[in-house]
Amino acid sequence: SKQLIMALLVLENFIGGKFVPCSSYIDSYNPSTGDIYCKVPDSGKEEVEAAVRAAKDAFPIWSSKSPLERSQILNKLADLIEHDLEAFAQAESKDQGKTITFARTVDIPRAVYNFRFFASSILHHVTECTEMATMGCVHYTSRAPVGVAGLISPWNLPLYLLTWKIAPAIACGNTVVAKPSEMTSVTAWMMCRLLEKAGVPHGVVNVVFGTGAKAGEALVCHPDVPLISFTGSTLTAQRITEKSAPYCKRLSLELGGKNPAIIFNDADLNQCIPTTLRSSFANQGEICLCTSRIFVQRDIYSEFLNKFVAEARKWKTGNPSDPTVDVGALISKEHLEKVRNYVKKARAEGARILCGEGVDSLSLPPGNQKGYFMLPTVITEVKDESCCMQEEIFGPVTCVVAFDTEEEVIKRANGVKYGLAATVWSSNVGRVHRVAHRLQSGLVWTNCWLMRDLNLPFGGMKASGIGREGAKDSYEFFTEVKTITIKH
Repeated sequence: SKQLIMALLVLENFIGGKFVPCSSYIDSYNPSTGDIYCKVPDSGKEEVEAAVRAAKDAFPIWSSKSPLERSQILNKLADLIEHDLEAFAQAESKDQGKTITFARTVDIPRAVYNFRFFASSILHHVTECTEMATMGCVHYTSRAPVGVAGLISPWNLPLYLLTWKIAPAIACGNTVVAKPSEMTSVTAWMMCRLLEKAGVPHGVVNVVFGTGAKAGEALVCHPDVPLISFTGSTLTAQRITEKSAPYCKRLSLELGGKNPAIIFNDADLNQCIPTTLRSSFANQGEICLCTSRIFVQRDIYSEFLNKFVAEARKWKTGNPSDPTVDVGALISKEHLEKVRNYVKKARAEGARILCGEGVDSLSLPPGNQKGYFMLPTVITEVKDESCCMQEEIFGPVTCVVAFDTEEEVIKRANGVKYGLAATVWSSNVGRVHRVAHRLQSGLVWTNCWLMRDLNLPFGGMKASGIGREGAKDSYEFFTEVKTITIKH
């Protein structure tokens, strides 16, 4: 067993510019083999306390740097990650189960871009000024960093979503204590190894590894952390809201989705089908923006369904490090079980499973037999009130149902507690605008999916979250505004 421990990767917390060992560790699994391959610190109050202290100590110097100085450091960090892109992609794929192709083309390039984007945007914000000539007054606003930002990121897009928080937080002059998911901590640890070389002063970025229940809770309850940015489940967000209420913390919560795709009879199916397959099954369906309810107008319903299922069957599931594979492993044994249970419930309710789980056989390479794999699964003949149509499944499962009228489908699409993203497929411009305006959704894509402009607000309505992120929105969240009046 000693040899086994020697072979495992052992992560350490990064506090005040140094790697610090922890007294206890959590096992982290390789989802594609089911083997333990990494030990992650099981941090708690003590480690969070040390990290917050380091962040507080670093704040005066970092916050007094000019936006240009901070911008140059962010750009340097982006260059260093990009230089090691392949190593980061390999690590992300192994740690999370996602395909190497997705990690290479989406996760790591986006992490690099997050730093470059905020390095640029921080140089272009302007404050407001008004004049009350009759009163002999000038009013203007000034913005200052808030202090220590607590950042909690999820396991589905590990470095991508962690850097989406770190970049704007430090660009604005805050210092941070970040807690990545204990299931996917490796790329965050790799990034910490580059911070000093990029010129990030000690204590500006601190990373504490561990569970939400211990490390996350300690961070949320810390009186010296005025601001929490969290991406994850609605249930955890409720707990964060309760725990941070006594301190009046400002919160940005990016939560789940039950995202509809609405496909009208004048949709271009040649574009719609491949894109809707991606929006349903990309990253094993483990993206908060994934489509999990597909409403198809009745007169094209059977044509759509036949083509969609035929194409879904062509998606290759297997070893994530194989560049020809489309679907990797799900994050954990427990999560795979949870996703499978949704399919079982649908079957018990009388729904039809057209492909995937329990219908098609999954053949895996010898080394991946114990991994957490599942085929892209399409469910039909399912009622709107079914748990598969109401709850976030977060796996490679999508439900396809028919609708008749525009009025009806808007009502049905809005009939869930979530409101993150929606897609509308139609060549009728008037209809596209009408439907987009009436959908209770923070993002609406028309005839496309996941085309993002980071300048624009990102976030959800209803149980999908509080607040928005984007160039202006993140700047407003990570700074405190002050109105100053001068009488002359």
